[in-house]
Amino acid sequence: MFSKIVSISVLALLLLTTACASVPTETTPTEPVTLTVLAAASLTEAFGEIGALFESQNPGVTLSFSFAGSQALAEQLSQGAQADVFASASKKYMTAAIDANRVNSDDSQGFVTNRLVVIYPIGNPAGITQLSDLANPGLKIDLADKAVPVGQYTLDFLDKAVADPNFGEEFKAAVLANVVSYEENVKAVLSKISLGEAGAGVVYVSDITVDAASKVGRLDIPDELNTIATYPIAPVSDSAHADLARAFVALVLSPEGQAILAKYNFIPVNQN
Repeated sequence: MFSKIVSISVLALLLLTTACASVPTETTPTEPVTLTVLAAASLTEAFGEIGALFESQNPGVTLSFSFAGSQALAEQLSQGAQADVFASASKKYMTAAIDANRVNSDDSQGFVTNRLVVIYPIGNPAGITQLSDLANPGLKIDLADKAVPVGQYTLDFLDKAVADPNFGEEFKAAVLANVVSYEENVKAVLSKISLGEAGAGVVYVSDITVDAASKVGRLDIPDELNTIATYPIAPVSDSAHADLARAFVALVLSPEGQAILAKYNFIPVNQN
């Protein structure tokens, strides 16, 4: 009798297991994810293209970019803004994010470099033909504020020029006396020069996109007076999507990402 009861129990258990296995289990679809990237304004076009590539490689993921001056983005991070990736135009502001405990120092990597160039409205109404012309009386100059990386790099250029006998000790003061406006990011400088609101400005060479090239002319600044700006990138330490944040950084550093950056006149890290 006991063996029959055990046999019946085992049979019942087997039937129950089979029945449960035959019931299809529901799978929860992957929830859409928005990855927030804080990036220097000069990266607008290049990161837009890299972002589209990343989205195509990661279905269900949408990139949300916030482009602004690096100093403004670092300040947002220090105040607790939620983000997943930070890309700065200056090591200074990446250090600020690290000091605010929003980025781990070991995660920060230089991914590209950039350089300064003088621009003027197409047609060159002020007749600028050489860097010394920036000191010409009456010239209206538009620059980025010194709090913005490109603004500080511009001041560094002027400091180097003062030490060059081809420019003279008064060059910096004369140039700054011509400044009619200081902007909060480099794209604002490009916009005002494109519109002819000033006769000259200083931006990154990467800002002269195909579209911008039809609106502004350029005057190169030689290496000895220029600043080769290193751009660092890092995932934000408390990102809610850490794996995707690291994947985006990896794409930026990949041959594909570097080729896109080079297309927009950035200098890839493997060429530094």
